[in-house]
Amino acid sequence: MHSDEEDRQILFMQVRLMNMTSKKLGISMKAAAELFEKYNVLSFIRECWGIFHVEGDDAVFLEITEFLKQKGASI
Repeated sequence: MHSDEEDRQILFMQVRLMNMTSKKLGISMKAAAELFEKYNVLSFIRECWGIFHVEGDDAVFLEITEFLKQKGASI
């Protein structure tokens, strides 16, 4: 279980990465949110936060795109 501060940091990371995904894939925030929902990306970010919080957003974005491809997303 995460502390309140960790929960805030995870939420901030999730929003930041959803915004990055929207921009890099050229899709709306709504479409990015739907993509994250369909493939459980928010849970993936939460589960991997221990590693992700020491990596840069670009590296985490690459991890997310690989995760999505493995789940069958056409991105």
